[in-house]
Amino acid sequence: MLWLRYSEVMAKNEARRAALADAGIAVLAREGSRGLTHRAIDDEAHVPTGTASNYFRSRRALIAGLFERIGERLAPTPEDLARRASQTPSPALFADYLRDIVRRLVAEREVTLALFELRLEAARRPELAAALQEWQRAGFEGDVAFNEAAGLPGGRAEIALFHYAIEGLVFDRLTSSIDPATPTDDVVDALVAGLLPRA
Repeated sequence: MLWLRYSEVMAKNEARRAALADAGIAVLAREGSRGLTHRAIDDEAHVPTGTASNYFRSRRALIAGLFERIGERLAPTPEDLARRASQTPSPALFADYLRDIVRRLVAEREVTLALFELRLEAARRPELAAALQEWQRAGFEGDVAFNEAAGLPGGRAEIALFHYAIEGLVFDRLTSSIDPATPTDDVVDALVAGLLPRA
């Protein structure tokens, strides 16, 4: 019985933490990093003053929590992964994975804008750069490992190139596009054709 109560409290705490992180993401996307304060998060989440600081004791802890939540919200669903797992590895499948990544980043506009804001803040504040680099490197290593395990074409160098290209494409689509008439999927397909090594 005590374990059940403890589990319920932990679940509520995790739900509250996620809700506060979502509020932080909304503040970041709307107001930029200068507007990101514990008080602003409390207001956005409609919780008592001091709630955010109870969950995220410092700005560094808050930033780390936001990176974690951004990763959760941008992750593919298990159903999406299962649907593609049964397909034969090929450049076409690689392109399908990339199109899905770009769709998620563009569809979750608020989350992606918040991520860009965090990256800019880390560039201005070296003390936050370590948290960003750790998060980015873990994500990159995960992408390289996934690509290899799935038998998809391209190696570490190509995955890095796709990170650079996709981040630029998404930034273009979420801000002021240089070529809004060209469908995003067509751009992804052209990148795959140009960046993957030829057989």
